[in-house]
Amino acid sequence: MGGISYLFFLRDLASHVENQWAQVLEVLHTLRDCLINANNMIANVTLDSKHYVDFRGLLSDFLAQLPKAPPQPVTWKWSPPSAECEGLTIPAQVNYVGKGANLYDLGYRFHGSALVISRYLKTTWLWEQVRVQGGAYGAFSLFDRLSGVMSFVSYRDPNLERTLEAFDGAARFIGQKNMDKTELTKAIIGTIGDLDAPMLPDAKGYTSMLRYLCNDTEEVRQKMRDEVLETTPEHFRAFAQALARINQKGIVKVLGSPDAIEGANRSRPGWLEVMKVL
Repeated sequence: MGGISYLFFLRDLASHVENQWAQVLEVLHTLRDCLINANNMIANVTLDSKHYVDFRGLLSDFLAQLPKAPPQPVTWKWSPPSAECEGLTIPAQVNYVGKGANLYDLGYRFHGSALVISRYLKTTWLWEQVRVQGGAYGAFSLFDRLSGVMSFVSYRDPNLERTLEAFDGAARFIGQKNMDKTELTKAIIGTIGDLDAPMLPDAKGYTSMLRYLCNDTEEVRQKMRDEVLETTPEHFRAFAQALARINQKGIVKVLGSPDAIEGANRSRPGWLEVMKVL
């Protein structure tokens, strides 16, 4: 329940409150029934075992008060976006530029070195090209090892086309990069630091729940960690080939200035499907 599609859903729902309240109420009841069902619930409790003995009864009492209905399995059917390249306009002078693709769909198979490389791109190429030279407030390269989605994104960015050119240049940058041992070691250490970042109790509990839901086992994470530590310059060059596929196959989404988005469409007519958000 989030994102632009959810915003549009709420707007549509609100527009019918005065004239079609019965239908609105039916939608709200459907949402409630989907979200609040003790038989579909997982309770994530972060507590030491000593105090959990006392808390467990309270939790059971709470769950007993919630509605119960037979679980209804639902198959989520993914479909490609209606427009691969979109310009979402808001009243702003800056842009939020993104380009990405599912590398697994493009033939890449996960190796822990991908985490080292995506982090390295963020702190070198994207920092220099998008943030320092381009003037954006932030730039990131993100790889989701569970889904396979690799994304390049910028934050509060005065540019649009220039930023996308920088994203497309990432593959060439790491493909031609001659990594010395010191630089590679720093990149690996930084990645391990991300993996082993200190967590407060609430973060530990939440992370534990996510790992449970995703079946992200200790064995899987240890294998990934070993691959991070074994990263070599050859892994950089191999990953560059995967990134190069994003240049042609990637989906572009831009949230930002109407002038910038219209300017991009003048350069490449019909490239971005424009949608007004705010």
